[in-house]
Order: sequence, then C-alpha cells, then structure tokens
Amino acid sequence: MSNRAPTLVTPAPAAQAAALPGGPAAGPALSFPPELLLAGQDVRVAFFDVDGVMTDGGILFSDEGETLKRFHILDGLGLKLLQRAGIVPVVITGRDSRPLRRRLEALGVQHVHYGTEEKLPAAQQSLAALGFDWSQAAAMGDDWPDLPVLRRVALPVAPPHAHAEVRACARHVTRAAAGQGAAREFCDLLLVACGKYAQLLEAYR
Repeated sequence: MSNRAPTLVTPAPAAQAAALPGGPAAGPALSFPPELLLAGQDVRVAFFDVDGVMTDGGILFSDEGETLKRFHILDGLGLKLLQRAGIVPVVITGRDSRPLRRRLEALGVQHVHYGTEEKLPAAQQSLAALGFDWSQAAAMGDDWPDLPVLRRVALPVAPPHAHAEVRACARHVTRAAAGQGAAREFCDLLLVACGKYAQLLEAYR
C-alpha cells in the first residue's frame, strides 16, 4: 500500500511569472508516485462505491423517509473528465435513492448497479459487457463489501477513513477525505496515469 500523497509542485519564481496573465501557461501542478502511474496506465474502467467514497458516509433521512446525500462538486467534474479520457466509470452501491440516481444521471454515468451488496458479480458483469478484464480496471471503496473488487483490480484505492482492511488492500490512500474530493483524487490519478490530465487541463487555460 502506498500512503504517499500526490505531490503539489510549487513553481519556481520564473515559472510563477510565466503563469501570470499574458505569459506562457505553467505545467500541471499535480503529480503521483511512478509506481502508481505504472499500475494505472492501462486502466479503462473505474469502479466506485458511493457511501464513504463519494459521500462522507453519513446517511440522512427526511420525514418522508427519503435518503438525503451530500456530494462534492470536485468529484462530479472528475467523473466527467474520466469519460472524456475514455475511462468508463462504473458505480456499484448497496443503496438506492432518487437523489443518487439524479446525481449520477446528471454526470452522465451510464453503468450503475443500485442496491447491490454482492459487488464482485456486478463488477464482473460490467467488465464482460464493456469488453475489459481486471488488469484494465481500478476501484475505490471503503468497507468490506468492496474488498472482492479491490483485490482483483490493477489499482485499488481507498479514502483515508476507510476500514483498516480496505486501507491495507489499497495501493493508494487518498489525502482528500471521502465526500471532500477523495473520488476526484482517484480520478486525477487515473487521468495522469493514462496521459490525458495535461491535455484536459488545457481546455481550462
């Protein structure tokens, strides 16, 4: 397991000046350890849990019994960027709710397994449907139901407050907390690994 956080590169004074309006754009400020990039370079499918990964793990209920969820905007763009880079996000979650469905539909996530406690068969089904294998998959999860998938993918990732068994299985534990950009960090890692990060960033310069 790698506990090394992504490196934020501080530009030298000349680079800082170059990044000012009217000057040449500086390179990406984010990098990851080479061993993680090697593990993720062939990834074409990214499996995500929801509670404890895309959310902080808390579950709120309204008076009508509706499950309420709080999502982070950074994670949302990360999922969109993955799709632009040709990496397919697949969500496998043990729960189901209208807010969750609306959020994933708004992000264009087409491959979702709702109310799924047995995550391994769902992951195998998605891989077969998409024509990929485990060596082309990465996953992010936080608890025991995620372990069968995490143990098989090329790049298993966990948020910092995941269960100890999950952190022990992970090759990377994110610096960002679940529901606070952890899923985006996972997305950024995959984008850097596949060589698309800088290209996608250019659209925002």
